[in-house]
Amino acid sequence: MTGSGKRAYAFAKACGIIGKSFVGKGISRLGAVTRLTELDRLVFPLANRDLPERELLVDLEQRIAGRAVKQMSALVLSFRNPPELLLRLVRVYEYGNIKSALSAIAGGGTKAPEFTDLGVLGTVNFKAYPDLAAMVKDTEFAFLLDEDIPAGTDNILLQTKLDRQYYTLLWNSLSLLPGKDQAAIKKILAEEISLRNASWALRLRTYYGIAPEEIKKILVPIRIGKKLGLSHGSDDKDKTLADDAVVSLAMALDSRPDWESWSRVGFLNPEKPGESWYADPRYFQNAASQHLYHLARQLFRRNPFSLDTVSCFIKLKQFEEDLLTSVAEGLSLGLSAKDVFAMLEVEP
Repeated sequence: MTGSGKRAYAFAKACGIIGKSFVGKGISRLGAVTRLTELDRLVFPLANRDLPERELLVDLEQRIAGRAVKQMSALVLSFRNPPELLLRLVRVYEYGNIKSALSAIAGGGTKAPEFTDLGVLGTVNFKAYPDLAAMVKDTEFAFLLDEDIPAGTDNILLQTKLDRQYYTLLWNSLSLLPGKDQAAIKKILAEEISLRNASWALRLRTYYGIAPEEIKKILVPIRIGKKLGLSHGSDDKDKTLADDAVVSLAMALDSRPDWESWSRVGFLNPEKPGESWYADPRYFQNAASQHLYHLARQLFRRNPFSLDTVSCFIKLKQFEEDLLTSVAEGLSLGLSAKDVFAMLEVEP
């Protein structure tokens, strides 16, 4: 599929970029930042902007996302025929763009929201906004034309359906790779999908009051078939990546002891003396994000000349983007980078 020379180049390039990124030891460079302008100068030393802080936040977030996509795309396009898995890992941004477009259309917006440009890796014609039919013509998003998009609301169930499609197609693309090229990313994606299912279940119950039976219908029930080396896994051929989420649906959202036997209890917010406890979806999501980040770092150099390296690279760059965006938003609210680290439980 890809020659050894291309793989060696991709590995060297990935290592070089990660070495200069705000991951691993590089996170500590953010620790002294207390203002948005300082973050801008640190992340973009040769291309920072002189803007009012409110404008700078939006502009900086756009540049952070744009740089991440540019670096990922360059590595993926270094292969003459990029594997579908790598393309789909980058196209998660296209799904984000579609969600932004749907929310804007639902709200009656005629001006297009800011979209992350995927260049030649994109499939949707976002220039046609707000004409949804023209935007999604001949793409995997054409099904949206048959969906109900109520005016004036963010359709959370439709957005969840998009997530389900993304992860299903992403998982299916694994089967197109030789075993040696998918071992690490398969483990990461299995964890990510399982945790995403659990996060959806928690959010949909907590924020939207959706009934458990309805939630079950929108989870991603991928059968893993065999043990993937996950700490909570089993060899049960009937196990799916929705099982942990389904089990959680029967647990009381305001009773921590109810969750003690749950396989994902370690991702839940702890009880605090003198305070009533309630399962916090944001805490769960942050803990899951940290877990997946450490897993990608651990596996990044495991098989240097496999496509797993590029897959882990993409995951690490996405973590970096999320971290930088969180720091930027925290700074705009008067927090320091260290305050944001504490909230996200990131160790600099």
